[in-house]
Amino acid sequence: MQRILSSQLSHHVGATVRVAGWVHRRRLLKSVAFLIVRDAAGLTQVVVTDPAVRAAVESLPEETVVEVTGTVVANATAPAGVELAEPTVRPLGPPAVPPPFDLYRPALAATLPTQLDHAPTALRHPTRAAALRISAAAVAGFRAALDARGFVEIHTPKVVASSTESGANVFALDWFGRPAYLAQSPQFYKQLMVGVFERVYEVGPVFRAEPHDTVRHLAQYTSLDVELGFVADHRDVMAVLRETLAGMLAEVAARAGGSLATLGLTLPTVPAEIPAVHFTEALKIAGAPADEPDLAPAHERALGEWASREHGSDFLFVTGYPMAKRPFYTHPDPARPAHSNGFDLLFRGVELVTGGQRLHRYEDYVAALAARGEPVEPYAGYVDAFRHGMPPHGGFAIGLERFVARLTGAANVREVTAFPRDLHRLTP
Repeated sequence: MQRILSSQLSHHVGATVRVAGWVHRRRLLKSVAFLIVRDAAGLTQVVVTDPAVRAAVESLPEETVVEVTGTVVANATAPAGVELAEPTVRPLGPPAVPPPFDLYRPALAATLPTQLDHAPTALRHPTRAAALRISAAAVAGFRAALDARGFVEIHTPKVVASSTESGANVFALDWFGRPAYLAQSPQFYKQLMVGVFERVYEVGPVFRAEPHDTVRHLAQYTSLDVELGFVADHRDVMAVLRETLAGMLAEVAARAGGSLATLGLTLPTVPAEIPAVHFTEALKIAGAPADEPDLAPAHERALGEWASREHGSDFLFVTGYPMAKRPFYTHPDPARPAHSNGFDLLFRGVELVTGGQRLHRYEDYVAALAARGEPVEPYAGYVDAFRHGMPPHGGFAIGLERFVARLTGAANVREVTAFPRDLHRLTP
């Protein structure tokens, strides 16, 4: 008899079926026992009245893996409106050692450090698993939105020979006796691949050795990177980002509706045109000094509240960041050279995306590096490509875990990360 999932039970009322999963909960009453079995799709309620089967159920602790064969009976009070009656229960392994928290309760009572220490079992809890399903759906939507617009997925090295990619600190390692580094970003590579495919994207890990110990930073996270050629300026990039976000949220709705229901979430709407303010205006809105070189988290929160209040939008573009706070490859605003054709996208008052137009002429790169007192040689493998013809281009990067955290309302990005790596954590 072929195994079916809990979500398929309602199509088999009156039939004998086989389900399998984990003992989620046992409720042992005087005249009847209820066994709740959890599988990848949800929960199955099993009604036990036979004394021998009841004795078997009593000996199976929570999280024991079992197989149950029984008759599907309609019951409006059971999960999915059906349950299994007259069951036989067979363990598929030894009795499990229960985890240090109850997975059958609506919310995990354990502290976040305890959950992270015991991640392989904590992630089985429906709320933790729901966040990861939303994450998977968001990535599927990211890919689908870009595939539909002629982008090609690429895969770039995560070990590099020099630490020149961004202002972030790097993790050094030994590469066959030579120094090497974990990549902070695929930025250089995705720009170079614009010269091959014009439009590219990548889903992959990036590594930042910055000693942040906050609820929004990880030392390793998943970056959703995009780069596209033949743009007029950064606004073309912003338009693609808007379409990408809409596609991601549409796929979350299509693929992860059950997970949204588990977490009690309603997805935000991406406006047809996301509101945008220039950096100088953003400082005024946030009540920051006019000479502030960047936006602090408090400023971002204030801007998020303003966007929600004035535009009914969870999203806000801030454009024209000062060139001094942007990487050397950022294209300046021709009309205001001290400001950039770069942007951040704030999502519910937190920076989610950084992007912009890049330089595309070799001479501009040489000048930009000289202006910052940096030699060209360490960047030669990157900069030389611009001698061979590159179109005006730009791109952006979305931090997946931060996106899911803002989407779900998680207080800490680690709540939506399966096995986070940060300043203190390298296990499990």
